[in-house]
Amino acid sequence: MPSSPTATLLVSCPDQRGLVAKIASFIYSNGGNIIHADQHTDCTAGLFLTRIEWQLDGFNLPRELIGPAFNAIAQPLQANWQLHFSDTRPRIAVWVSRQDHCLYDLIWRQRAGEFAAEIPLIISNHPQLESIAQQFDIDYHHLPIAADTKAEQEAQQLALLQQYDIDLVVLAKYMQILSPTFMAQFPHVINIHHSFLPAFAGANPYHRAYERGVKLIGATAHYVTEDLDEGPIIEQDVVKVSHRDEVADLIRKGKDLERVVLARAVRLHLQNRVLVYGNRTVVFA
Repeated sequence: MPSSPTATLLVSCPDQRGLVAKIASFIYSNGGNIIHADQHTDCTAGLFLTRIEWQLDGFNLPRELIGPAFNAIAQPLQANWQLHFSDTRPRIAVWVSRQDHCLYDLIWRQRAGEFAAEIPLIISNHPQLESIAQQFDIDYHHLPIAADTKAEQEAQQLALLQQYDIDLVVLAKYMQILSPTFMAQFPHVINIHHSFLPAFAGANPYHRAYERGVKLIGATAHYVTEDLDEGPIIEQDVVKVSHRDEVADLIRKGKDLERVVLARAVRLHLQNRVLVYGNRTVVFA
C-alpha cells in the first residue's frame, strides 16, 4: 500500500466511447496523480467496468467533495460507482460455528498487518471457540440458532453489527443459512464454501467428492445472496487428490485451501478490487 493515502473509484456503466478519458480527466483536472488504473468491457452485457486509484496528496478537492463532484460526471453516464479511501479501516465481524481453522487464519493475518481492517467482533451459534476470542481480546457473542428462534437471533445479530459499526461479515465456516430478511438489511457478507462451485454445492461436499472419485478438490469464496452457494464468486483454487486419499485426507487438504482462498477474497474486498455485476464479478487483482 502506498505510504500516502489514496482514493479509489470503482465504476460500472453502459459501454460508450471516451469513458477512460472522462474518468481520468476528472482526476487529472483536479491535480490527482493516478497510480493504478484497470478496466474491463463485458461485450455481451454491454458494460464497462473500471478501477482507478490516485494519490490524495496534492488533490485539489477535499474528501467530502470528491463524491458529489464525480456524481455530476457519473449521472449522464448512467454509472454505478463507489469511492473508497485507503486510510479507512473497515470493521469485520467473523462468524463461526465449531471449526476454528479459518478464524485463526483471519485473526493472524489481521494482527500481522496483512489486512487493513479491524476485527472487533466474533459471533457464533456454538460456545466452543470463545477461548480464541479471549486469547485475542475480541468480543464473542454466542447466539444459538434453532428453527423457532432464527428470526429473533438474526435480529440480535443485526443489532450487534450496528452496535459494533461493522462494515463486512465474514462467514468463516459458519454452518447456518442467512435468511432473505437478514440479507436485505445487511448484504455485505463473504462466505467460504468447501468445494469448487458450482460443483458439490450444499452440505458434505468432501464426502460427495470422495464418492465421485474426483482428482481435484477446491474451495470457493463468494458474496452471500439469498440463493444458497450461488452468490458472485470472488476467489477459487484447487488442490490435487488421488485414489489413495480417504475422506479425512480430502478434509485436511481442503482446510488448507479454505484458509488461503478466504484470505485472498477478504484481502481483495478490503483493497476495493472487486466489482459485482449481476451474479458475476470483475476482480482487478
